[in-house]
Amino acid sequence: MLKSIALPVALLGVFATANADEGQWQPHQLPQLKKELKKVGITIPAEKLADLSKHPMSAIVSTGNCSASFVSGDGLIVTNHHCGYDAVQRNSTAEKNYIANGFLAKTRAEELPGGPNLRVYVTDKVENVTERVLKDLPATMSGRARYDEVQSRIKALTAECETDKNYRCSVPSFHRGLEYYRIRQLMIRDVRMVYAPSDKIGEYGGEVDNFEWPRQTGDFSFLRAYVGKDGRPADPSPDNVPYKSRDFLVVSAEGLKNGDPILLAGYPGRTSRYKLPAEIRFARDVNFPARVAEIKADNGTIAAATKGNAGNEVRYASVVKSANNVLKKTQGLLDGFARVDIAAIKDVQDAEFRAWYAKQAGVSPTLLSELDALIAADMALQEEEFAWSVASTSDLFRSARTLYRLALESAKPNEKREAGYQERDQSFIKARMNRLEQSYVGSVDEARFGAALQRYSKLPAKTHPAGLDALLPAPDAVAAMYRQSQLGDTAKRLAWIGKDAAAFASSDDAFIALAVKTYDTTKALEDRRKEIDGNLERVIPQYMSSVIAFKKSQGKPVYPDANSTLRVTYGTVAPYSPRDGIVKGPFTTVQGIREKHTGVEPFIAPKALIDAVNEKRYGVFKDPVLGTVPVNFLSSADTTGGNSGSAVMNKRGELIGLNFDSTYESVTKDWYFDSAITRAIHVDIRYMLWVMKEVDHADNLLKEMTIKYPRK
Repeated sequence: MLKSIALPVALLGVFATANADEGQWQPHQLPQLKKELKKVGITIPAEKLADLSKHPMSAIVSTGNCSASFVSGDGLIVTNHHCGYDAVQRNSTAEKNYIANGFLAKTRAEELPGGPNLRVYVTDKVENVTERVLKDLPATMSGRARYDEVQSRIKALTAECETDKNYRCSVPSFHRGLEYYRIRQLMIRDVRMVYAPSDKIGEYGGEVDNFEWPRQTGDFSFLRAYVGKDGRPADPSPDNVPYKSRDFLVVSAEGLKNGDPILLAGYPGRTSRYKLPAEIRFARDVNFPARVAEIKADNGTIAAATKGNAGNEVRYASVVKSANNVLKKTQGLLDGFARVDIAAIKDVQDAEFRAWYAKQAGVSPTLLSELDALIAADMALQEEEFAWSVASTSDLFRSARTLYRLALESAKPNEKREAGYQERDQSFIKARMNRLEQSYVGSVDEARFGAALQRYSKLPAKTHPAGLDALLPAPDAVAAMYRQSQLGDTAKRLAWIGKDAAAFASSDDAFIALAVKTYDTTKALEDRRKEIDGNLERVIPQYMSSVIAFKKSQGKPVYPDANSTLRVTYGTVAPYSPRDGIVKGPFTTVQGIREKHTGVEPFIAPKALIDAVNEKRYGVFKDPVLGTVPVNFLSSADTTGGNSGSAVMNKRGELIGLNFDSTYESVTKDWYFDSAITRAIHVDIRYMLWVMKEVDHADNLLKEMTIKYPRK
């Protein structure tokens, strides 16, 4: 149970002036925001929101990459359609295509396995362990030595927390290394697919509408968590029973209106709001353009290699969907940087900070110059790391590298192994090797690898890691490598787990041999990264401590960048104006689905849905103001990637929707939050319930959930 946590002196008292819509707050910070919560209209006591053992926070969970929440006492979980997409794709074939046709288990026995990678994580304990991570680290340590010592302490803290193997623990940093918290999560390993509407609902509008508004997407799906008969997490088994969730969210179909308050809780991925101007320019001018070009090229190769083969298209559907989402967001960031010169805004803020810093007593006169030099080195190394990622665009090559590294690390004592290769990680590695069976085709991977090697050869020579060029195969030699490898066979791939380094060194498998041959180059890059990161982790916390003090002096909000840990944000249902003369309202309706319906992808709506709209079968889900069923709505909540599937709640903590996207103008909020135009996009719970009742007839799930309907 989360109790009150003592904050560092630098953070005390800085929250009272926060804007209601900006901030991805750690739950324990919320009692310091009582006035803001009350002002926006939230009636749940802040102390209750800060307690992970109490409703509603006890119902908020993570699936690893997405957010979700319990909506029944029998482990029923609601999240986005795109968050459950891997499970849908895994169970689909060209003949039994749940992607296109949807899936509904009418009974528990019909629920399908979510796959070896799917987990549900329930956060139940958070501890401030900053002192244990950073105490008595000598200022004279090299970056590498500091990095290794910090990682050693983190591993010890993690092992201490994981004496019960049903829990997964982590020790992420906050404020770029100023603070560390140990987070304990119950890890449920048997997760099953319960219901996902057709992609004609769950992805309506496809990539055309991705990050756009107005939007009419039913981005929702349902999963269920299962445990052993003793109530504890267990490996997937037919004998397992539904997890008895201690708390779950009540669903409110009473609806919202413009200006209503909302709470949003989930696991936002990464933001970069404390980056320096040089880092923004590097992302804008170098890193992001390169990534956009790479994703487009790889997607083009996959499209060409799968064309005309429905089975192969299904196998790569999840890969392409994920890549397209990253592509749209990254391109949106570039467009946002072009529309608003965030680097110039940061220049002004940075200059103000540096002028303030120069006047402070007792601060390091060399801190900022050292920071600038380290950031320059970091950016140069990032270019080499990107080049290496291009050269290794092959599932077989990546698998071989993972397996060889596992063999090398397994020869060490567990506490000395690299993070990601300890005993606690082996089940995840095995799951990844298994998962490849559903998303790999040899001819497609061969095409991707050959094309990637050609692209790598055209990257600037200065970005090529030292010695790598001589080790890589020529593009025209790739076909022979696939004939000389058995890693494409799942059983033979899994058989490498547990073998020692000598077995790898003597192997004539082409990809195993390539992994062995390129290991030293990989390790050299990794060692340089650790040296730079160790130095950054020494310097940036000093910088962030001063930034926090500076912001406090200006009465501005201070919250950590998102780092995939549980956060709460809040705001209001709100329209916005993307440009002069245009105001976009906060709601869309089922009429918009009918208006966009062309019968051509991605605007194909199911006939049953169109019929229900034409016949105005709205029932209790009809909004009294809109006169129809709302589909999506906007709010001023502060979200980012990882918030997909986050519970959107009303002022009483009842579920009123799911977060799933942002407007295109909002994409740059990861770097700079502009409250005037930043809007998150949510699917309205009323549309979800209406689809379940009128289109897919998911009456069993409607009965299972606790739903508050509007008063007649």
